[in-house]
Amino acid sequence: MYQLIDVNNLIGHLTPVNNGHVTVFRHVHETLPRGKSPHPYETAATSRDALVKNKQLYVLNLFGIKEILLKFETVIKSGFSSNTCCVGRRRDAGALLCPNSGKPIRGAKVLEALRQDEQFVRCLHAVGTGGGVAGWPCDPPRTIILHKPADNEIVSYGSGYGGNSLLGKKCFALRLGSVIARREGWLAEHMLIVGVTDPKGRKRYIAAAFPSACGKTNLAMMTPTLPGYKVECVGDDIAWMKFDKNGVLRAINPENGFFGVAPGTSEATNPIAMSTVFQNTVFTNVGETSDGGVWWEGMGAAPEKLTDWKGQPWDPSKKTPAAHPNSRFCTPAEQCPIIDDQWESAEGVPISAILLGGRRPAGVPLVVESRDWQHGVFMGATMRSEATAAAEHAGKVVMHDPFAMRPFFGYNFGEYLKHWLSMPQAGRQMPKIFHVNWFRKSDEGKFLWPGFGENSRVLDWILRRCDDEPCYTESPLGNIPAEGDLNTQNLGPIDMKSLFSIPKDFWLQEADAIEKYFKEEVGQDLPQEMWDELNKLRNNVQQS
Repeated sequence: MYQLIDVNNLIGHLTPVNNGHVTVFRHVHETLPRGKSPHPYETAATSRDALVKNKQLYVLNLFGIKEILLKFETVIKSGFSSNTCCVGRRRDAGALLCPNSGKPIRGAKVLEALRQDEQFVRCLHAVGTGGGVAGWPCDPPRTIILHKPADNEIVSYGSGYGGNSLLGKKCFALRLGSVIARREGWLAEHMLIVGVTDPKGRKRYIAAAFPSACGKTNLAMMTPTLPGYKVECVGDDIAWMKFDKNGVLRAINPENGFFGVAPGTSEATNPIAMSTVFQNTVFTNVGETSDGGVWWEGMGAAPEKLTDWKGQPWDPSKKTPAAHPNSRFCTPAEQCPIIDDQWESAEGVPISAILLGGRRPAGVPLVVESRDWQHGVFMGATMRSEATAAAEHAGKVVMHDPFAMRPFFGYNFGEYLKHWLSMPQAGRQMPKIFHVNWFRKSDEGKFLWPGFGENSRVLDWILRRCDDEPCYTESPLGNIPAEGDLNTQNLGPIDMKSLFSIPKDFWLQEADAIEKYFKEEVGQDLPQEMWDELNKLRNNVQQS
Protein backbone atom coordinates (compact mmCIF):
# COMPACT_ATOMS: atom_id res chain seq x y z
CA MET A 1 0.00 0.00 0.00
CA TYR A 2 1.04 3.59 -0.54
CA GLN A 3 -0.52 6.82 0.62
CA LEU A 4 -1.05 9.82 -1.64
CA ILE A 5 -1.12 13.15 0.16
CA ASP A 6 -2.71 15.98 -1.79
CA VAL A 7 -1.41 19.42 -0.83
CA ASN A 8 -1.69 22.96 -2.12
CA ASN A 9 0.13 25.21 -4.52
CA LEU A 10 2.14 27.15 -1.96
CA ILE A 11 5.69 27.09 -3.30
CA GLY A 12 7.07 27.99 0.10
CA HIS A 13 5.86 24.68 1.44
CA LEU A 14 7.45 22.65 -1.30
CA THR A 15 10.98 23.93 -0.94
CA PRO A 16 13.13 24.59 2.10
CA VAL A 17 12.41 28.02 3.55
CA ASN A 18 16.06 28.99 3.92
CA ASN A 19 15.23 32.63 4.56
CA GLY A 20 13.18 31.53 7.56
CA HIS A 21 15.96 29.45 9.08
CA VAL A 22 17.67 31.11 12.01
CA THR A 23 20.37 29.77 14.33
CA VAL A 24 20.81 31.67 17.57
CA PHE A 25 24.00 31.82 19.62
CA ARG A 26 25.03 33.11 23.01
CA HIS A 27 28.31 34.48 21.65
CA VAL A 28 28.40 36.66 18.55
CA HIS A 29 31.51 35.13 16.94
CA GLU A 30 29.87 31.70 16.77
CA THR A 31 27.37 33.01 14.27
CA LEU A 32 26.61 32.22 10.67
CA PRO A 33 25.58 34.95 8.21
CA ARG A 34 22.04 34.20 9.42
CA GLY A 35 23.02 33.63 13.02
CA LYS A 36 21.27 35.88 15.53
CA SER A 37 21.08 36.74 19.20
CA PRO A 38 18.55 34.46 20.91
CA HIS A 39 16.44 37.06 22.68
CA PRO A 40 14.22 38.47 19.88
CA TYR A 41 13.71 35.02 18.41
CA GLU A 42 12.68 33.51 21.71
CA THR A 43 10.10 36.29 21.90
CA ALA A 44 9.04 35.59 18.31
CA ALA A 45 8.59 31.88 19.02
CA THR A 46 6.60 32.62 22.17
CA SER A 47 4.37 35.10 20.33
CA ARG A 48 3.35 32.38 17.89
CA ASP A 49 2.24 30.11 20.70
CA ALA A 50 -1.32 31.43 20.76
CA LEU A 51 -1.89 30.28 17.20
CA VAL A 52 -1.58 26.65 18.23
CA LYS A 53 -3.54 26.97 21.44
CA ASN A 54 -6.36 24.43 21.94
CA LYS A 55 -5.13 22.22 19.11
CA GLN A 56 -5.30 18.48 19.59
CA LEU A 57 -2.07 16.71 20.58
CA TYR A 58 -1.34 13.21 19.32
CA VAL A 59 1.39 11.07 20.83
CA LEU A 60 3.00 8.83 18.21
CA ASN A 61 5.89 6.42 17.88
CA LEU A 62 7.82 7.83 14.93
CA PHE A 63 10.44 5.95 12.93
CA GLY A 64 12.83 8.84 12.61
CA ILE A 65 16.41 9.32 13.87
CA LYS A 66 16.78 5.65 14.78
CA GLU A 67 16.38 3.97 18.14
CA ILE A 68 16.35 5.67 21.51
CA LEU A 69 17.46 2.63 23.50
CA LEU A 70 19.08 -0.33 21.76
CA LYS A 71 20.50 1.52 18.76
CA PHE A 72 21.68 4.63 20.47
CA GLU A 73 23.18 2.81 23.44
CA THR A 74 25.45 1.01 21.02
CA VAL A 75 26.10 4.15 18.98
CA ILE A 76 27.05 6.00 22.14
CA LYS A 77 29.42 3.19 23.09
CA SER A 78 31.10 3.44 19.71
CA GLY A 79 31.80 7.11 20.26
CA PHE A 80 28.80 9.15 19.18
CA SER A 81 27.24 11.37 21.81
CA SER A 82 23.97 10.67 23.57
CA ASN A 83 22.83 13.96 22.04
CA THR A 84 21.78 11.69 19.20
CA CYS A 85 18.55 11.13 21.10
CA CYS A 86 15.87 13.37 19.69
CA VAL A 87 12.49 14.02 21.25
CA GLY A 88 10.03 16.35 19.58
CA ARG A 89 6.64 17.78 20.23
CA ARG A 90 4.19 18.66 17.50
CA ARG A 91 1.32 20.80 18.56
CA ASP A 92 -0.56 21.00 15.28
CA ALA A 93 -0.90 17.47 13.99
CA GLY A 94 1.10 16.92 17.15
CA ALA A 95 3.52 14.18 17.96
CA LEU A 96 5.92 13.06 20.61
CA LEU A 97 8.75 11.79 18.45
CA CYS A 98 10.18 8.63 19.94
CA PRO A 99 12.83 6.99 17.74
CA ASN A 100 12.19 3.29 17.76
CA SER A 101 14.19 0.20 18.78
CA GLY A 102 12.34 -2.46 16.85
CA LYS A 103 9.12 -2.36 18.85
CA PRO A 104 7.37 0.71 20.23
CA ILE A 105 8.85 2.36 23.32
CA ARG A 106 6.05 4.03 25.21
CA GLY A 107 5.39 6.07 28.30
CA ALA A 108 7.64 5.52 31.30
CA LYS A 109 10.28 3.66 29.27
CA VAL A 110 10.91 6.75 27.17
CA LEU A 111 11.22 8.98 30.23
CA GLU A 112 13.46 6.45 31.95
CA ALA A 113 15.77 6.38 28.92
CA LEU A 114 15.97 10.15 28.87
CA ARG A 115 16.73 10.37 32.59
CA GLN A 116 19.89 8.34 31.98
CA ASP A 117 21.32 11.38 30.22
CA GLU A 118 19.93 14.87 30.66
CA GLN A 119 20.97 15.97 27.18
CA PHE A 120 18.44 15.43 24.44
CA VAL A 121 17.09 17.60 21.64
CA ARG A 122 13.69 19.20 22.20
CA CYS A 123 11.72 19.89 19.05
CA LEU A 124 8.53 21.91 18.61
CA HIS A 125 6.67 22.13 15.29
CA ALA A 126 3.46 23.96 14.47
CA VAL A 127 1.98 25.06 11.15
CA GLY A 128 -0.16 27.64 12.97
CA THR A 129 -3.49 29.05 11.90
CA GLY A 130 -2.35 31.80 9.63
CA GLY A 131 -5.07 31.09 7.08
CA GLY A 132 -3.00 28.97 4.77
CA VAL A 133 -3.36 28.55 1.03
CA ALA A 134 -5.86 26.30 -0.75
CA GLY A 135 -6.82 24.66 2.51
CA TRP A 136 -3.26 23.78 3.57
CA PRO A 137 -2.45 25.16 7.05
CA CYS A 138 0.55 27.44 7.02
CA ASP A 139 1.65 30.95 7.92
CA PRO A 140 4.18 32.09 5.25
CA PRO A 141 4.71 35.69 6.43
CA ARG A 142 5.67 34.49 9.90
CA THR A 143 7.46 31.25 9.10
CA ILE A 144 10.46 30.68 11.32
CA ILE A 145 12.66 27.64 11.87
CA LEU A 146 14.67 28.41 14.98
CA HIS A 147 17.75 26.45 16.08
CA LYS A 148 19.30 26.88 19.53
CA PRO A 149 22.52 24.82 19.62
CA ALA A 150 23.46 25.83 23.17
CA ASP A 151 20.14 24.54 24.50
CA ASN A 152 19.64 21.63 22.06
CA GLU A 153 16.30 23.05 20.95
CA ILE A 154 14.49 23.43 17.64
CA VAL A 155 11.30 25.46 17.11
CA SER A 156 9.65 25.33 13.68
CA TYR A 157 6.59 27.41 12.90
CA GLY A 158 4.50 28.11 9.83
CA SER A 159 5.73 25.56 7.26
CA GLY A 160 4.73 22.01 6.45
CA TYR A 161 7.60 21.26 4.08
CA GLY A 162 9.33 18.02 5.04
CA GLY A 163 12.68 19.58 5.86
CA ASN A 164 10.95 22.12 8.11
CA SER A 165 8.56 19.74 9.86
CA LEU A 166 10.50 16.46 10.09
CA LEU A 167 12.73 18.08 12.66
CA GLY A 168 14.89 15.03 13.24
CA LYS A 169 16.15 15.29 9.65
CA LYS A 170 17.98 18.43 8.48
CA CYS A 171 17.23 20.55 11.56
CA PHE A 172 18.65 18.07 14.05
CA ALA A 173 20.85 15.67 12.09
CA LEU A 174 22.68 18.45 10.24
CA ARG A 175 22.18 21.91 11.75
CA LEU A 176 22.38 20.94 15.41
CA GLY A 177 24.27 17.78 14.53
CA SER A 178 27.13 19.73 12.97
CA VAL A 179 27.47 21.81 16.14
CA ILE A 180 27.54 18.69 18.32
CA ALA A 181 29.99 17.01 15.92
CA ARG A 182 32.39 19.94 16.06
CA ARG A 183 32.15 19.97 19.85
CA GLU A 184 32.95 16.25 20.07
CA GLY A 185 35.39 15.83 17.17
CA TRP A 186 33.35 14.10 14.47
CA LEU A 187 31.48 15.10 11.28
CA ALA A 188 27.76 15.48 10.55
CA GLU A 189 27.42 15.86 6.80
CA HIS A 190 24.90 16.09 3.95
CA MET A 191 26.21 12.90 2.35
CA LEU A 192 25.04 9.58 0.96
CA ILE A 193 26.81 6.38 1.99
CA VAL A 194 27.16 3.52 -0.48
CA GLY A 195 28.97 0.18 -0.54
CA VAL A 196 30.69 -0.76 -3.81
CA THR A 197 31.91 -4.30 -4.50
CA ASP A 198 34.34 -4.74 -7.38
CA PRO A 199 34.66 -7.81 -9.68
CA LYS A 200 37.30 -9.27 -7.33
CA GLY A 201 34.77 -9.30 -4.48
CA ARG A 202 36.45 -6.48 -2.55
CA LYS A 203 33.97 -4.09 -0.96
CA ARG A 204 34.64 -0.45 -0.12
CA TYR A 205 32.36 2.31 1.14
CA ILE A 206 32.05 5.80 -0.29
CA ALA A 207 30.44 8.94 1.15
CA ALA A 208 29.29 11.66 -1.26
CA ALA A 209 28.11 15.25 -0.80
CA PHE A 210 25.82 16.59 -3.53
CA PRO A 211 23.24 19.38 -3.25
CA SER A 212 19.60 18.28 -3.22
CA ALA A 213 18.32 16.93 -6.56
CA CYS A 214 21.87 16.42 -7.87
CA GLY A 215 21.82 12.63 -7.91
CA LYS A 216 22.42 11.46 -4.33
CA THR A 217 19.58 8.93 -4.37
CA ASN A 218 20.48 7.79 -7.90
CA LEU A 219 24.06 7.11 -6.84
CA ALA A 220 23.04 5.49 -3.55
CA MET A 221 20.70 3.12 -5.45
CA MET A 222 22.73 2.70 -8.60
CA THR A 223 22.41 -0.32 -10.87
CA PRO A 224 25.97 -0.54 -12.24
CA THR A 225 26.40 -1.12 -15.96
CA LEU A 226 30.04 -2.12 -15.54
CA PRO A 227 30.15 -5.95 -15.35
CA GLY A 228 31.10 -7.46 -12.01
CA TYR A 229 30.23 -4.42 -9.89
CA LYS A 230 27.59 -4.34 -7.16
CA VAL A 231 26.27 -1.32 -5.28
CA GLU A 232 24.49 -1.49 -1.92
CA CYS A 233 22.85 1.43 -0.14
CA VAL A 234 23.60 2.50 3.43
CA GLY A 235 21.90 5.90 3.15
CA ASP A 236 21.12 8.58 0.59
CA ASP A 237 21.21 11.88 2.47
CA ILE A 238 23.00 12.21 5.83
CA ALA A 239 26.21 10.73 7.23
CA TRP A 240 27.64 10.95 10.73
CA MET A 241 31.35 10.09 10.58
CA LYS A 242 33.95 9.51 13.29
CA PHE A 243 37.44 8.04 13.38
CA ASP A 244 37.60 4.81 15.39
CA LYS A 245 40.42 3.71 17.71
CA ASN A 246 42.28 2.23 14.73
CA GLY A 247 42.19 5.52 12.82
CA VAL A 248 39.50 4.42 10.34
CA LEU A 249 36.79 6.93 9.41
CA ARG A 250 33.46 5.19 10.01
CA ALA A 251 30.02 6.43 8.96
CA ILE A 252 26.48 5.73 10.09
CA ASN A 253 23.21 6.74 8.49
CA PRO A 254 21.10 8.32 11.26
CA GLU A 255 17.88 8.01 9.26
CA ASN A 256 15.37 5.21 8.87
CA GLY A 257 14.21 5.96 5.34
CA PHE A 258 14.39 7.96 2.13
CA PHE A 259 12.88 11.37 1.37
CA GLY A 260 13.61 11.54 -2.33
CA VAL A 261 12.71 13.76 -5.28
CA ALA A 262 10.16 12.02 -7.48
CA PRO A 263 10.40 13.74 -10.92
CA GLY A 264 12.99 12.08 -13.12
CA THR A 265 12.85 8.83 -11.14
CA SER A 266 11.92 5.94 -13.41
CA GLU A 267 12.67 2.34 -14.26
CA ALA A 268 15.31 3.63 -16.67
CA THR A 269 17.08 6.07 -14.31
CA ASN A 270 16.64 4.38 -10.94
CA PRO A 271 14.89 0.98 -10.99
CA ILE A 272 15.92 0.33 -7.38
CA ALA A 273 14.08 3.42 -6.16
CA MET A 274 11.01 2.40 -8.17
CA SER A 275 11.11 -1.03 -6.52
CA THR A 276 11.42 0.65 -3.12
CA VAL A 277 8.60 3.19 -3.20
CA PHE A 278 5.48 1.37 -4.28
CA GLN A 279 4.56 0.08 -0.86
CA ASN A 280 4.30 1.76 2.54
CA THR A 281 5.21 5.09 0.96
CA VAL A 282 3.93 8.64 1.32
CA PHE A 283 3.95 10.69 -1.90
CA THR A 284 3.57 14.47 -1.78
CA ASN A 285 2.74 16.87 -4.62
CA VAL A 286 2.80 14.28 -7.40
CA GLY A 287 0.14 13.77 -10.05
CA GLU A 288 -2.73 11.39 -9.27
CA THR A 289 -4.14 8.93 -11.80
CA SER A 290 -7.83 8.20 -12.20
CA ASP A 291 -7.45 4.89 -10.37
CA GLY A 292 -5.70 6.48 -7.37
CA GLY A 293 -2.15 5.85 -8.52
CA VAL A 294 0.70 8.31 -8.83
CA TRP A 295 2.58 9.84 -11.73
CA TRP A 296 5.34 12.40 -12.25
CA GLU A 297 7.40 13.77 -15.10
CA GLY A 298 10.07 11.35 -16.26
CA MET A 299 8.22 8.31 -14.91
CA GLY A 300 6.93 7.21 -18.32
CA ALA A 301 4.06 8.02 -20.65
CA ALA A 302 1.40 10.17 -18.99
CA PRO A 303 -2.03 8.56 -18.50
CA GLU A 304 -5.03 10.02 -20.33
CA LYS A 305 -6.66 11.43 -17.19
CA LEU A 306 -4.55 12.96 -14.47
CA THR A 307 -5.04 15.27 -11.52
CA ASP A 308 -2.11 17.63 -11.06
CA TRP A 309 -0.35 18.44 -7.79
CA LYS A 310 -2.71 21.40 -7.26
CA GLY A 311 -5.73 19.12 -7.34
CA GLN A 312 -6.86 20.29 -10.79
CA PRO A 313 -7.41 18.27 -13.97
CA TRP A 314 -4.10 18.26 -15.79
CA ASP A 315 -3.92 19.70 -19.30
CA PRO A 316 -0.61 18.69 -20.96
CA SER A 317 -1.11 21.27 -23.71
CA LYS A 318 -0.50 24.04 -21.17
CA LYS A 319 3.05 22.77 -20.57
CA THR A 320 2.65 22.99 -16.79
CA PRO A 321 3.92 20.00 -14.79
CA ALA A 322 1.54 17.47 -13.31
CA ALA A 323 3.93 16.94 -10.40
CA HIS A 324 5.75 19.73 -8.62
CA PRO A 325 9.49 19.71 -9.48
CA ASN A 326 10.24 19.08 -5.79
CA SER A 327 7.53 16.48 -5.24
CA ARG A 328 8.72 13.72 -2.96
CA PHE A 329 8.44 10.13 -1.83
CA CYS A 330 9.01 9.15 1.80
CA THR A 331 9.64 5.45 2.32
CA PRO A 332 11.31 3.09 4.83
CA ALA A 333 14.92 2.17 4.06
CA GLU A 334 14.37 -1.50 4.89
CA GLN A 335 12.23 -1.81 1.75
CA CYS A 336 15.16 -1.02 -0.53
CA PRO A 337 16.13 -4.25 -2.34
CA ILE A 338 19.83 -3.32 -2.24
CA ILE A 339 19.97 -2.08 1.35
CA ASP A 340 23.42 -2.86 2.73
CA ASP A 341 23.56 -5.53 5.44
CA GLN A 342 25.58 -3.06 7.57
CA TRP A 343 23.19 -0.14 7.20
CA GLU A 344 22.25 -0.29 10.88
CA SER A 345 25.72 -1.12 12.15
CA ALA A 346 26.41 0.82 15.34
CA GLU A 347 30.12 0.89 14.55
CA GLY A 348 29.50 2.37 11.12
CA VAL A 349 31.05 1.40 7.80
CA PRO A 350 34.69 2.27 6.87
CA ILE A 351 34.93 5.12 4.37
CA SER A 352 37.56 4.79 1.62
CA ALA A 353 36.63 7.84 -0.46
CA ILE A 354 34.64 11.06 -0.16
CA LEU A 355 32.98 12.47 -3.28
CA LEU A 356 31.98 16.10 -3.76
CA GLY A 357 29.98 17.46 -6.67
CA GLY A 358 27.11 19.43 -8.14
CA ARG A 359 25.48 20.48 -11.38
CA ARG A 360 28.13 22.25 -13.48
CA PRO A 361 27.08 22.45 -17.15
CA ALA A 362 30.38 24.01 -18.25
CA GLY A 363 34.09 23.90 -17.47
CA VAL A 364 34.24 21.27 -14.70
CA PRO A 365 35.67 17.81 -15.57
CA LEU A 366 33.89 14.52 -14.94
CA VAL A 367 36.16 13.54 -12.04
CA VAL A 368 39.19 15.08 -10.31
CA GLU A 369 41.16 13.63 -7.40
CA SER A 370 42.46 16.05 -4.79
CA ARG A 371 46.22 16.18 -4.25
CA ASP A 372 45.82 15.80 -0.48
CA TRP A 373 43.31 16.33 2.35
CA GLN A 374 43.81 20.12 2.47
CA HIS A 375 43.20 20.38 -1.26
CA GLY A 376 40.12 18.20 -0.84
CA VAL A 377 38.75 20.57 1.82
CA PHE A 378 39.31 23.41 -0.65
CA MET A 379 37.32 21.45 -3.24
CA GLY A 380 34.47 21.17 -0.76
CA ALA A 381 34.71 24.82 0.28
CA THR A 382 34.46 25.97 -3.34
CA MET A 383 31.65 23.71 -4.54
CA ARG A 384 29.23 25.47 -6.86
CA SER A 385 26.07 24.09 -8.41
CA GLU A 386 23.14 25.09 -10.56
CA ALA A 387 20.14 25.86 -8.36
CA THR A 388 17.60 23.02 -8.28
CA ALA A 389 13.94 22.50 -7.46
CA ALA A 390 14.91 21.86 -3.84
CA ALA A 391 16.34 25.38 -3.54
CA GLU A 392 14.29 28.50 -3.02
CA HIS A 393 16.11 30.31 -5.85
CA ALA A 394 14.55 30.23 -9.29
CA GLY A 395 16.36 29.87 -12.57
CA LYS A 396 19.60 28.27 -13.72
CA VAL A 397 21.82 30.23 -11.34
CA VAL A 398 25.17 28.67 -10.38
CA MET A 399 25.40 29.11 -6.62
CA HIS A 400 28.08 28.51 -4.03
CA ASP A 401 27.12 25.46 -1.97
CA PRO A 402 30.18 24.37 0.04
CA PHE A 403 30.09 20.68 0.98
CA ALA A 404 26.40 20.78 -0.12
CA MET A 405 25.83 22.26 3.35
CA ARG A 406 24.87 25.84 2.47
CA PRO A 407 21.32 25.46 3.88
CA PHE A 408 22.47 23.30 6.80
CA PHE A 409 25.52 24.84 8.49
CA GLY A 410 24.97 24.99 12.24
CA TYR A 411 27.86 27.33 13.00
CA ASN A 412 30.44 29.70 11.50
CA PHE A 413 31.60 28.45 8.08
CA GLY A 414 35.22 29.43 8.70
CA GLU A 415 35.23 27.35 11.87
CA TYR A 416 33.59 24.51 9.92
CA LEU A 417 36.53 24.53 7.50
CA LYS A 418 39.02 24.58 10.38
CA HIS A 419 37.22 21.55 11.82
CA TRP A 420 37.63 19.66 8.54
CA LEU A 421 41.28 20.71 8.33
CA SER A 422 41.85 19.35 11.85
CA MET A 423 40.86 15.80 10.87
CA PRO A 424 44.31 14.53 9.76
CA GLN A 425 46.13 13.29 12.86
CA ALA A 426 48.81 10.72 13.57
CA GLY A 427 47.55 7.18 13.07
CA ARG A 428 44.50 8.17 11.03
CA GLN A 429 43.81 6.64 7.61
CA MET A 430 42.50 9.59 5.62
CA PRO A 431 40.04 8.82 2.81
CA LYS A 432 40.85 10.19 -0.63
CA ILE A 433 38.69 13.10 -1.78
CA PHE A 434 37.31 13.51 -5.32
CA HIS A 435 35.15 16.05 -7.15
CA VAL A 436 32.68 14.67 -9.71
CA ASN A 437 30.41 16.33 -12.24
CA TRP A 438 27.85 14.16 -14.01
CA PHE A 439 26.18 17.20 -15.64
CA ARG A 440 28.65 18.79 -18.07
CA LYS A 441 27.09 19.73 -21.40
CA SER A 442 28.28 20.27 -24.94
CA ASP A 443 28.03 23.59 -26.75
CA GLU A 444 24.73 22.28 -28.13
CA GLY A 445 23.36 21.79 -24.61
CA LYS A 446 23.50 17.99 -24.53
CA PHE A 447 24.99 16.02 -21.65
CA LEU A 448 28.50 14.77 -22.41
CA TRP A 449 28.23 11.86 -19.98
CA PRO A 450 25.29 9.39 -19.80
CA GLY A 451 25.32 9.25 -15.99
CA PHE A 452 23.13 6.95 -13.85
CA GLY A 453 24.43 3.36 -14.00
CA GLU A 454 27.36 4.42 -16.19
CA ASN A 455 28.73 6.34 -13.21
CA SER A 456 29.99 2.95 -12.04
CA ARG A 457 32.84 3.53 -14.49
CA VAL A 458 33.88 6.59 -12.51
CA LEU A 459 33.58 4.66 -9.24
CA ASP A 460 35.81 1.99 -10.76
CA TRP A 461 38.53 4.59 -11.40
CA ILE A 462 38.05 6.10 -7.93
CA LEU A 463 38.48 2.74 -6.21
CA ARG A 464 41.59 2.00 -8.28
CA ARG A 465 43.01 5.32 -7.12
CA CYS A 466 42.15 4.33 -3.53
CA ASP A 467 44.47 1.39 -4.18
CA ASP A 468 47.11 3.87 -5.43
CA GLU A 469 47.03 2.43 -8.92
CA PRO A 470 48.98 4.81 -11.20
CA CYS A 471 46.02 5.44 -13.50
CA TYR A 472 46.08 9.23 -13.58
CA THR A 473 47.69 12.31 -15.01
CA GLU A 474 48.22 15.61 -13.24
CA SER A 475 46.15 18.64 -14.19
CA PRO A 476 45.84 22.22 -12.90
CA LEU A 477 42.86 21.06 -10.80
CA GLY A 478 44.26 17.79 -9.45
CA ASN A 479 44.60 14.24 -10.75
CA ILE A 480 42.36 13.12 -13.61
CA PRO A 481 42.22 9.81 -15.51
CA ALA A 482 44.98 9.45 -18.06
CA GLU A 483 43.91 8.59 -21.60
CA GLY A 484 42.51 5.06 -21.60
CA ASP A 485 42.36 4.79 -17.79
CA LEU A 486 38.58 5.28 -17.57
CA ASN A 487 36.84 2.06 -18.60
CA THR A 488 34.57 2.98 -21.53
CA GLN A 489 34.25 -0.51 -23.01
CA ASN A 490 30.86 -1.00 -24.74
CA LEU A 491 29.85 2.54 -23.77
CA GLY A 492 29.57 4.04 -27.23
CA PRO A 493 31.11 7.28 -28.46
CA ILE A 494 32.06 9.70 -25.68
CA ASP A 495 33.79 13.04 -26.25
CA MET A 496 36.44 12.48 -23.59
CA LYS A 497 38.44 15.52 -24.68
CA SER A 498 35.52 17.86 -23.97
CA LEU A 499 34.53 15.93 -20.84
CA PHE A 500 37.95 16.52 -19.24
CA SER A 501 38.92 19.85 -20.79
CA ILE A 502 39.98 22.62 -18.39
CA PRO A 503 39.29 25.94 -20.14
CA LYS A 504 41.80 28.54 -18.98
CA ASP A 505 39.48 31.57 -19.17
CA PHE A 506 36.69 29.67 -17.39
CA TRP A 507 38.92 28.69 -14.49
CA LEU A 508 40.46 32.14 -14.08
CA GLN A 509 36.91 33.50 -13.81
CA GLU A 510 36.10 30.68 -11.39
CA ALA A 511 39.09 31.68 -9.23
CA ASP A 512 37.85 35.28 -9.20
CA ALA A 513 34.36 34.13 -8.15
CA ILE A 514 35.84 32.02 -5.36
CA GLU A 515 37.94 34.93 -4.11
CA LYS A 516 34.89 37.20 -4.08
CA TYR A 517 32.90 34.58 -2.19
CA PHE A 518 35.64 34.04 0.37
CA LYS A 519 36.00 37.77 1.01
CA GLU A 520 32.31 38.63 1.16
CA GLU A 521 30.87 35.54 2.82
CA VAL A 522 33.65 34.23 5.06
CA GLY A 523 36.03 37.12 5.56
CA GLN A 524 38.52 37.03 8.42
CA ASP A 525 37.35 33.58 9.54
CA LEU A 526 38.62 31.86 6.40
CA PRO A 527 41.58 29.59 7.24
CA GLN A 528 44.84 30.65 5.59
CA GLU A 529 45.07 27.20 4.03
CA MET A 530 42.11 28.07 1.78
CA TRP A 531 43.82 31.24 0.52
CA ASP A 532 46.93 29.14 -0.14
CA GLU A 533 44.93 26.65 -2.19
CA LEU A 534 43.23 29.43 -4.16
CA ASN A 535 46.62 30.89 -5.04
CA LYS A 536 47.81 27.43 -6.17
CA LEU A 537 44.72 27.05 -8.34
CA ARG A 538 45.18 30.42 -10.01
CA ASN A 539 48.90 29.82 -10.60
CA ASN A 540 48.31 26.32 -11.98
CA VAL A 541 45.67 27.56 -14.42
CA GLN A 542 47.75 30.53 -15.57
CA GLN A 543 50.71 28.26 -16.28
CA SER A 544 48.64 25.63 -18.13
